[in-house]
Amino acid sequence: MSDQPARIGVDIGGTFTDVVLEIGEKRFSTKVLTTYSAPEDAILDGIEQVCGKSGVTPAQVGRIVHGTTLATNALIERRGAKTALITTQGFRDVIEMRTESRFEQYDLNLVMPEPLLPRQRRYTLNERVGASGDVLIPLERSDVEALADTLQAAGYESIAVGLLHSYANPDHEQMVRDVLAAKMPDALVSLSSEVSPQMREYERFNTTIANAFIQPLMKTYLDRLLGRLQTVGFDCPVFLMHSGGGVISIADAAAFPVRLVESGPAGGAVFAANIAAQHGLDKVLSFDMGGTTAKICLIKNYTPKTARVFEVARSYRFKKGSGMPISIPVIDMVEIGAGGGSIAHVDSMRQIRVGPESAGSEPGPACYGRNGERPAVTDADLILGKLDANNFAGGSITLYPDASEKALTTHLGTTLDMDAETAAFGVAEVVDENMANAARVHAVENGEDLSEYTMIAFGGAAPLHAGRLCEKLGIDRMLVPPGAGVGSAIGFLRAPFSFEATRSIYMRLSEFNAETAGGLFRDLESEASSFVRSCDADSDILAEHKVYMRYTGQGWEIPVTLTAAQAKESNAETYARLFEENYIALFGRAVEGLDVEITVWAVNATTPPAPVDPVAQADIKGAATADGKRSLFDPALGKRVEGPIIQRDTYETGQTVNGPAVIVEEETTIILPTSRTAIRAADGCIDIRKA
Repeated sequence: MSDQPARIGVDIGGTFTDVVLEIGEKRFSTKVLTTYSAPEDAILDGIEQVCGKSGVTPAQVGRIVHGTTLATNALIERRGAKTALITTQGFRDVIEMRTESRFEQYDLNLVMPEPLLPRQRRYTLNERVGASGDVLIPLERSDVEALADTLQAAGYESIAVGLLHSYANPDHEQMVRDVLAAKMPDALVSLSSEVSPQMREYERFNTTIANAFIQPLMKTYLDRLLGRLQTVGFDCPVFLMHSGGGVISIADAAAFPVRLVESGPAGGAVFAANIAAQHGLDKVLSFDMGGTTAKICLIKNYTPKTARVFEVARSYRFKKGSGMPISIPVIDMVEIGAGGGSIAHVDSMRQIRVGPESAGSEPGPACYGRNGERPAVTDADLILGKLDANNFAGGSITLYPDASEKALTTHLGTTLDMDAETAAFGVAEVVDENMANAARVHAVENGEDLSEYTMIAFGGAAPLHAGRLCEKLGIDRMLVPPGAGVGSAIGFLRAPFSFEATRSIYMRLSEFNAETAGGLFRDLESEASSFVRSCDADSDILAEHKVYMRYTGQGWEIPVTLTAAQAKESNAETYARLFEENYIALFGRAVEGLDVEITVWAVNATTPPAPVDPVAQADIKGAATADGKRSLFDPALGKRVEGPIIQRDTYETGQTVNGPAVIVEEETTIILPTSRTAIRAADGCIDIRKA
C-alpha cells in the first residue's frame, strides 16, 4: 500500500450515496442507498466498506471531501429552521412579487410558487441606503433593539437580513447583526451583504433567506457528521464541495450553506473537465445521470461554464423562472427530473410522462422490491435488457423483473393498451428525448453546436442512456471514464480549494475610473484568498477576474473574463473590446452607438490545478472477449437484438467492441447501441464512436 495518505470523496445523492477512496494510484469505491433520516449513516457505512476493501485504517486518511444534496432537498421540501426576514420598509413583499414575469405565458391557471417565508415572518426597519451607498434614511439602533425583542419573543432560530442596496454600503446590516448578537445570542444571522453582495433585491433577498433557512439544519448535520467520524477514528480535515466547483472548509460551509446547493453536480462537472484535459478535448458535453436527476454541462477549454444565478426547486415541469433564484457562483448546468428513480405516468392527453417525481431510495423503483408500486426509469431499463437483475450495484441489490412488468402494465400498459415491453420502450424514449431536448436548448442558449462536442457520461444511470442520447443529438464520440458510476465523488478529489468573491459596483465605460476598478479587484482578491488560505495555508493561489457587462438599458449582463494583467491595468478600451467580442460570440453582432456598463465584479481565488498526464493513443489489439450474451431492445431499430456481455475489469487496452453490446462493471452498465463501436483507451476510458 502507498505511503501517501488516503483521500475519501463522499457524494450524497437522492438515491445512492457514493464513496470513493484513493491511495496512491489505487481507487476503491462503493454505492450504498441514501439514508434520509440520518445521511451520516450511509456515509459511515460506505467509508467502512471502502476502507475494508483497501485495507486502509482511519489514521491513514488525510482528507475527506463531501458533497451533499441535503441543502437542496431542504429547500425543495421547505424543511428548515423557523426563519425571519428583516428588510427595508416598503420592501417586505419583494420575495412574493418576484420579478412579475410569467414563466408559462399561456397558462391561464398559472400559480406562482409560494415564497420561502410567509408574510407574517417578514419584518421591516425604517432605513434607506441609495444605490451608490449613500445613507438616505439613517437606521436608529433603538428601532433594531425593539424589533429584536419582537423576534426573540416569537422564537426565531435564524434571521435573514436583506436591506436595500446593502451591497454598496453594509453598515446598516452590520448594526442589525450586532444588536441581534447581543439580544438573541443563540440565533444564527445571515447578512445579504456577505451571502450575496450583488444588485437585484429579489435574488439577493431570496438567497439570504435560503441561507438562513437551511443554516441550522446544515450546521447540526455537519457537527453530527464530524462527531461520528471522530468516534470511529477519523481525525483528518473534512472539506465541503461548493456549487462553484471548488472546495471550502467545513466552517465556511456552515456559515454559507447556500453555497452547497448543487455541490454534487459541480463535482461531476469537475470530474468531466479533468477527463477532458487528459484527452485534449476542448469541447465537452458533461452528462451526469443518477437516481433522481440528470445534469448536463458545457465544458470548453477544460473549464466548466459558470454563472452567478441559478434556480432550485422549480415547481413547474422544471421550467426556467418557476423556482427559487439563488444568487451565488455556480457551475452553469441544466438539471431535469430524469434519473433512474424518475416515475412514469400517463397524463390527461394519454401521453407517457417521466418525472420530475422520483422514487428515490425509499421505496425506490418497483424492481427494488421495497414496496414501490409505480414504474420508474430503472424498471424500464430492466425490462429492455439494459440491467442484469442478479448483478445490480455489484450484486448488492437484487432486482425483480416481475415487479417491473406489473408496474409498467398496471400504470401504463392498461391505459394505453400496451404490453410491458412496449411501455418500457415508451418510458425510455421519453426520458431520453427529455434529456436530449434539455441539452439542445442549453447549447442554443450558449451559442454552441453540439455536433462539435464529445460527450463524457458518468453517474450510475448515464452510461445506460448516453449512447441513445448521442444518436439523438448527432454527437459522434463519447467517453465513459473509469469510476463512472461514482464520478461526482471522484470529482471532489480533483477539485481545487477555491472561493469566489463578488460585488456590485455600477460603472459606465464612458465614466470609467481605473483607480476604483483596480482597488475593487484588489479587495475582492484579498477576500477570496482569505477563504482559500483557511483550507490550504501553503499552496500558491491563482486569481481569476471577471466582470459582468451589458449595453446601457439592457436587463441582463454577460460575463467577461480578464487576465490578471488586464485586471491590474483596468482601462476602458480593453473592457469594451472584450465585451464586444463576447457579445458577438453569443448574439452574432454588436450594437452600435450604445454605452456599455459594468454591474458586477468577481474574483475567484483557487489553488493551482493538479498536473494532468495526456493519454496516449491505444494500439488496436482485436476484439474483446465476451462473457455470454444478452437480449437488448435497441430503440433506434425498434426491436430486440442480441449482443455480447463484456466485463470491464477484463477489457484490455486497445481491444474493440462493436455494438450492440453490454459492458458491465459493479457501479454501472454501458449500453453500446448497434450504431456505435468502442475501444478501451490507455487510461481505462471506454472510447465510443459512431460506427
